[in-house]
Amino acid sequence: MLEEMRIRGLGVIDDAVLPLEPGLTVVTGETGAGKTMVVQGLGLLFGGRADAGRVRPDAPRAVVEGRLVLAPGSAALDRALDAGAELDDGTLLVSRSVSADGRSRAHLGGRSVPVGVLAELAEQVLAVHGQSDQQRLLKTARQRDALDRYAGPPVLGLRDRFRADWARWRDVRATLAQLRTEGAERLREAELLRLGVAEVEQVAPQPGEDVALSAEIERLANADDLRAAAAEAQVALTGDEDAPEGTDALQLLVAARRSVAAAAGHDPELSVLAGRLAELAHLATDVAGELASYLASVDADPVRLAVAQDRLAALTGLVRRSAASDVDGVLAWAARASDRLLELDGADDRIAALEEQDVRLESSLGALALELSAARTEAAQRFGSAVTVELAALAMPHAEVTARVSQRPADDGLRAGDRVLSAAADGVDEVELLLVPHPGAPPRALHKGASGGELSRVMLAVEVVFAGSDPVPVMVFDEVDAGVGGRAAVEVGRRLARLARSHQVIVVTHLPQVAAFADSHLLVVKAPDGVAAGAVTRSGVVALDEAGRVVELSRMLAGADTGLARGHAEELLAAAAQDRAAS
Repeated sequence: MLEEMRIRGLGVIDDAVLPLEPGLTVVTGETGAGKTMVVQGLGLLFGGRADAGRVRPDAPRAVVEGRLVLAPGSAALDRALDAGAELDDGTLLVSRSVSADGRSRAHLGGRSVPVGVLAELAEQVLAVHGQSDQQRLLKTARQRDALDRYAGPPVLGLRDRFRADWARWRDVRATLAQLRTEGAERLREAELLRLGVAEVEQVAPQPGEDVALSAEIERLANADDLRAAAAEAQVALTGDEDAPEGTDALQLLVAARRSVAAAAGHDPELSVLAGRLAELAHLATDVAGELASYLASVDADPVRLAVAQDRLAALTGLVRRSAASDVDGVLAWAARASDRLLELDGADDRIAALEEQDVRLESSLGALALELSAARTEAAQRFGSAVTVELAALAMPHAEVTARVSQRPADDGLRAGDRVLSAAADGVDEVELLLVPHPGAPPRALHKGASGGELSRVMLAVEVVFAGSDPVPVMVFDEVDAGVGGRAAVEVGRRLARLARSHQVIVVTHLPQVAAFADSHLLVVKAPDGVAAGAVTRSGVVALDEAGRVVELSRMLAGADTGLARGHAEELLAAAAQDRAAS
């Protein structure tokens, strides 16, 4: 609910604070006092069009501020928090200003926000019904949502099922379209993968084979150098038959060990060195034996060298074509390619399964859409009858409201029965509220079939019927009682009071019969200097107590506070209180 609103520099209102209570609040005042500025201030506060011409001539800007209480977890509160708003003691501060040069600014919860955010908030919070306002329920999508809420579980349950199946169907169709579009690309990809895998299978590389081949080729290509080096080393260790005795390393080590061993008994340290010389002699013998074995294994084999080089070239080609770093990378690529081929080859089976699912889902959706349409049509008949009854009590006895449920054919839509219909997540139906203002007149859309005053009464009747199912917590009616009086005026007040049981209702009225039903009464008054010659009119807002309400209703009844008018005002208040208590 809206706890408080402050208006500064807007039209005739200089600075006014409106304390707003739950239930029905009426705003009254003399003609020209600025009652309409209250409604315009609400519209401006919630994202309405900024009009610099509404700024007071003596003010630099018009400012409207509001204190809003939103239910935890509500869509409106979530939207405000998403916009960066912060709560102040559990309430949300909303502000809108318009400068004299037309510049507009909006703030929500202490943060500057685009004006569009306030308009989005208004969609969840506020419904304004006035002769010049764009009506929320005049939008066909809103009318369908409102009818669904009015119908309750019989329709809402079907709609929720349709939404869930609709989402599944759209996902299936999107996947099918993607698979079909990518069909040629899949064929090309599969062919390339098959060629690559076949080449790898033909070459049949082994893990690490390229590294081993490189080492083998290096050895075969340098076999003569390797043999020469090994032979020279072996001669150095074991000697040559043609060389003088004792010139090889092994003989020299043996001679050195003998020399040291002869004197080792005289010094333990020398004995240790003798042992180490013996170890060197044994090691030299082992190395000499290994060099002999190596010489026997090294063989210059040109045929084997050519074979190894050809094999390495084949492996190198595989590595290059698969963009791998080595043969192990080629093997990894081949494994991934085989998995991808299995996936690609299974696409046709997947398409066939999805096509079957598509047909099955469309069939069930079509049947569900027809069932939902029938339920909506039944609810629309009940709704139209209920609104027509309300209109009869609101001085429109010959008017009739109907809710038309229709479907549009489409070339590419949802097959429902023997027709293809335009569909969306909420079904195939379009709902439009139509008004027949008098017998013989054709049904027309609400905003085309009623005058401004009639439209407000029609919307009041609609809101009364929708009461309890409408999530918008705040409703504003501007001059909803235009053109009515007497008993009809009492009925207007009674219905506004009924609507105020489930909503916060703010009404600008000139009828005492309506004002008598208020839970709180605000009076827009002109300041004393507002009547001075050449002065700019100033108005303020006063919250009336019970005595003040009697005086104001007297003025509304007789134009003056007379004893007779007071008596009539007290009777109106008592009758309204009795009516509220009884209902």
